[in-house]
Amino acid sequence: MRIAHAAGETWLKWHRGRRAGADFEFDPRRILEGMRLGASVEVDLRAHAGGGFAVLHDEGLERATTGAGQVADTSAEGLRALTLRDNAGRDTSVPVALLGDLCRDIAQATIGDGALLQLDLKETSATLTDADIAAFARDVAPVQRHMILSGGDAAAVGRLAEALPGMQLGHDPCHNGTREALAVSGDNAGFVARAMAEAGRARMIYLDIRLILDALSRDFDMIGAFRAEGCRIDAYTVQRPTSQAVALCERLLGLGVDQITTDDPEGLYAALTA
Repeated sequence: MRIAHAAGETWLKWHRGRRAGADFEFDPRRILEGMRLGASVEVDLRAHAGGGFAVLHDEGLERATTGAGQVADTSAEGLRALTLRDNAGRDTSVPVALLGDLCRDIAQATIGDGALLQLDLKETSATLTDADIAAFARDVAPVQRHMILSGGDAAAVGRLAEALPGMQLGHDPCHNGTREALAVSGDNAGFVARAMAEAGRARMIYLDIRLILDALSRDFDMIGAFRAEGCRIDAYTVQRPTSQAVALCERLLGLGVDQITTDDPEGLYAALTA
């Protein structure tokens, strides 16, 4: 979903594969639907036992699936035997997606113009294994042109991306107490410089909306600063299209943000175009 406005064009990204607020996260059918429609879609990746990745956010299985224990300790076969829970915790009977299976289905689908699947890595370089890296390259290579790999650990992203030159990269510099440290130092320009140094070839920067607003309170346009470096900006995350959230998004549009991450793209689009 894209919105044209005076400052340009902004995509509304499907956070955790959600098209609407009632959707549950990481439904592989919904993710494929988004790719067919030409949407910008985001999923999270957790490494599983034996090498490879599950499309899940949490380290533990209990909240989002019918399983128990840690994703890292569960094999691909064990994950395929689990199903996802909905927003109320009920069993949906929809199987947990593995990255390899999702990539295979994307390779067989007709992909809409502009479709892009963000793979948001929840691992660090220290937790990645050689088997993970090999599995990622094998699974993503056939569809890499439709993918953008991101994460808060630039070294981990770089290791996974090394064998995939056709895949776009993104960088999130907002982890590990960054917002709190920046509030103390006020060194907005230094933050941008450090983020660019870390980003490597990444040209999509993911920014916590609260950090953008903090910088504005110090008369610093964080979106404009990164765009001046040749980057696109994704502002995250808008959960529901409340009147306050809509007003905030209108402010972000005015600043020229390239993408807004939201749990309810359809609802936010309707509110912003009403």
